[in-house]
Amino acid sequence: MITDLVQLVILFLVIFDPLASLAVFLAASAKMKETERLKTVLYAVLVASALSAVVLVFGKSMLDLFSTTIDEFRIAGGVILSILGVRMAMGYPLMHIDTVKASSARAIAALIGTPLLTGPAAITAIIVSTSDYGKIITGIALLIVLALTTILFLTAGRTQKLLSPTPIQVISTVLGMVTLAWGVRFITIGLRAIMGLS
Repeated sequence: MITDLVQLVILFLVIFDPLASLAVFLAASAKMKETERLKTVLYAVLVASALSAVVLVFGKSMLDLFSTTIDEFRIAGGVILSILGVRMAMGYPLMHIDTVKASSARAIAALIGTPLLTGPAAITAIIVSTSDYGKIITGIALLIVLALTTILFLTAGRTQKLLSPTPIQVISTVLGMVTLAWGVRFITIGLRAIMGLS
């Protein structure tokens, strides 16, 4: 159980990629007052947590509603993870910061909550992980990752002094390769299951 939990925490940390969201948050909230920054952080994490919880509880039912098997969804999700991984590894921005800067604090928080933190890749990973490991372990892993993300955002000022754009980009590239590997894994497992291979 501990091994599975550690694997899921790593997976969600890679896919949620809080450092990428932090970079957007720092740029978009540069002119905000401290109280407004705090509200933005809390609202962003709340949005991400609420969406994650809904997917955790009702994800499998959504597949049944659309007559989609978990293996078919695993393949589709693997494609999304692969595309995301390539974009991260190649250094493409997940969101244009200049566009976000012009938004209100609540809009910025909503954008960070989803699609940056809990986007299509995260939704895919949650549904697949729930099917493979169960809701309890997946839920605990999500709580850990969201808690770490909250701490990272609340200490954004200190983190900004420690991390310049270069190390963030290096970390994002490495995480992109890991995300791509998970995508390939999802696709491979899904194809083998559909084709009846062991």
